[in-house]
Amino acid sequence: RQEPETHALEFAVERGFGALTVAGPEGVLAAHIPFLVEDGLVAAHLVRSNPLVRHLGGGPAAALLIVTGPDGYISPDWYGEDDRVPTWNYLAVHLRGELRLIDEARLRAHLDRLAANFEARLAPKPPWKADKMTPDALARLLRQIVPVEMTIEAVDSTFKLNQNRAASARLGAA
Repeated sequence: RQEPETHALEFAVERGFGALTVAGPEGVLAAHIPFLVEDGLVAAHLVRSNPLVRHLGGGPAAALLIVTGPDGYISPDWYGEDDRVPTWNYLAVHLRGELRLIDEARLRAHLDRLAANFEARLAPKPPWKADKMTPDALARLLRQIVPVEMTIEAVDSTFKLNQNRAASARLGAA
């Protein structure tokens, strides 16, 4: 079922990881990426050698970021109801928009925000920060990735969790 856009976007933000896809000249291109959502934009980075980077060198492209959550097979035996078939329960959000390369001068700030976001989830662990690395090692790693951003133009979602079943059937599946 379609969730309200704000709920679907909150799920994507909380998950922070997805499959970024673009239709390229030789077929669909994809990369699995961590990301942030900031001011209506997806902020991420790609390995410089990724075919997506070469494709974006020709300019912005329409993209789809697929964010999935928990999923699982549901046996009809669990419903406690007759005449049911197997199904799959899952959560999925699709963010659509225009993907583009951005100024590499913004890369370090992006990485710092990305690390801060995910490190905060590990509290009370002291957060890791890029300044723990030697400047040479950090510079070497930064040369291997490029920053990208996608303007979010549409948010679609499916949160299929047996909502159409009676409470007892949902409990049985759980």
